[in-house]
Amino acid sequence: MADAVTSDPWEAAYVRFETPQQEIQKFRGRLKKLGVDRLPRDAKIVELFCGRGNGLHALGQLGFKHVEGIDLSSRLVKMYRGPAQCYVADCRNLPLPDRSKDVLIVQGGLHHLTTLPGDLSEAFMEMQRVLRRDGRVVIVEPWLTPFLRVVHAVSAVRLARRYSEKLDALATMIDYERTTYERWLHQPKLILKLARAHFSPLQESFGWGKWMFVGTPLQIPIARLLPSVGLL
Repeated sequence: MADAVTSDPWEAAYVRFETPQQEIQKFRGRLKKLGVDRLPRDAKIVELFCGRGNGLHALGQLGFKHVEGIDLSSRLVKMYRGPAQCYVADCRNLPLPDRSKDVLIVQGGLHHLTTLPGDLSEAFMEMQRVLRRDGRVVIVEPWLTPFLRVVHAVSAVRLARRYSEKLDALATMIDYERTTYERWLHQPKLILKLARAHFSPLQESFGWGKWMFVGTPLQIPIARLLPSVGLL
């Protein structure tokens, strides 16, 4: 199935970055840290930007039975082999009913959005629409911490990339997504304001190059009450 993604350089680098087993283990650790493993096992969970589905496998290993995945890449979705229902769809137009899901999870997808604040605001509005009133949103995205600055510096060294396939794969992904990636990293205040305009934070941390956020949907998103995001 690896051949299904080699025509796209970013997707090929993503597949090289970690083995499925490594990614599943990483996702399980994150989900436990964010308290997902303490949720009822009958919770209806959707992972957005699910990629090749290793987050779905991690949720299955934690005992969750009602799991779905959504990604824009049909090639990555086709790599998934498991019981979860997967859809090829845009996060700004989710094929899901209002107030139908208990948990929405994003592990590294929002920073691929083309425009800020537009696309991110639309994605958050859709997530808020789909979540039940007592639901949870779980977000893990890159963040420009000191650790990530060091990673960027090392990945820029050609010799370092030659001796580390993982580092080379990371650097390749950054090269191909540089415009959206750097736009995301350099607008932290805007991103946090948008998140808080739609979700009330329950848990949040910044470290090791990641922003980790758990929130519950606001009953009336602040963004709907303001004439423009610039007033947030």
